[in-house]
Amino acid sequence: MKFESQEMYLKNPEEMALLFGEIPEALSNTVGIAERCKVDLDFGHLHLPYFTVPEGYAPASYLREQCRLGAVKRYGDYSQAVSDRLEYELMVIGQMGYEEYFLIVWDFIKYARDKGIAVGPGRGSAAGSIVAYVLEITNIDPLRYGLLFERFLNPERISMPDIDIDFDYERRGEIIDYIVRKYGDDRVAQIITFGTMPPGLP
Repeated sequence: MKFESQEMYLKNPEEMALLFGEIPEALSNTVGIAERCKVDLDFGHLHLPYFTVPEGYAPASYLREQCRLGAVKRYGDYSQAVSDRLEYELMVIGQMGYEEYFLIVWDFIKYARDKGIAVGPGRGSAAGSIVAYVLEITNIDPLRYGLLFERFLNPERISMPDIDIDFDYERRGEIIDYIVRKYGDDRVAQIITFGTMPPGLP
């Protein structure tokens, strides 16, 4: 992939005047529009969509209930070790205010599974979460494999949880459409990362 032009950059006023010198109002109108624009970005707070829980629940209690049901499904009559790990993770998730984040991810993965859309087993640090495992966000038992929750979510390192999820490429659009319908198109975005290699490297 490459750009077909060398013009893909923000030009300075002199360059723009050369390009649009015969239409001076184009330049003044652009400045006028820029001066009317004002955007304040608030990076100090989470801006997650709201997850609507059933009546009688708060996000924290609904997440706990889904975890309890999921733990029974995954482990049967589960042990004290499972219970202790769940309680610890739910406490950290609650302290950091991420209950709705987990419910949103659980919701669209559940939608994918219910629709027969292939979902990966989970990868990255999220595989260390028993909450993710009992919610069937991941399919890797962190207790069995000795995986650490703190690599995924740590109160001393304030950052959003990052749950890497793989979907069937041909049907991922169905999941995006579902998320847009449920949470609103003003709350859904796609991102991409491009890797580049500078010229001259061997």
